[in-house]
Amino acid sequence: MILLGLTGSIGMGKSTTAKLFEEEGIPVNDADRVVHELYRGEAVAPVERAFPGVTVEGIVDRQALSKRLAENPAHFKVLEAIVHPLVQERERRFVEEARAAGSLLVVLDIPLLFEVGAEKRVDRIAVVSCDPNEQRRRVLARPGMTPEKFELILSRQMPDSEKRKRADFVIDTGKGIEWAREQVKAIIQRLQREGS
Repeated sequence: MILLGLTGSIGMGKSTTAKLFEEEGIPVNDADRVVHELYRGEAVAPVERAFPGVTVEGIVDRQALSKRLAENPAHFKVLEAIVHPLVQERERRFVEEARAAGSLLVVLDIPLLFEVGAEKRVDRIAVVSCDPNEQRRRVLARPGMTPEKFELILSRQMPDSEKRKRADFVIDTGKGIEWAREQVKAIIQRLQREGS
């Protein structure tokens, strides 16, 4: 079984691309989705201990947590030390289940794949990318997003140019969803041939 790491900077179309893999029948473990689940479950108590007042009715309030992190970027390391081991345990179980089900290919959707050293856990890497102007347009159209918040997020991410250099595949989302879908299908066919 081949583990394909899927990553890309904010606004590049990674979540949409992950859905394209799912639509082709490929199991996808979405690290962001796992974090959302953890913020309603096992991460709540340790996050509240580390950042008192960021939970509401037993759920981590992401906006309150974001505000706290923006006040002191060193807090990111504290949060990562809590959340990353929980995310990796979920990922490990997901891979085991996919292997038991006979999957030839599994996608691990990891936004900060290079930044957290997750490239060591995958066999191949696909980076989702587009023109920087298109990226900026997409991100600033999101509710509650500001240029300052966008710059803070970008400062924590490896530059797109560096990700592209390290990738086995680059999926360009700048020409629309059907163009991205064709690239996804080509990657699946190639990796399934390698894995069979």
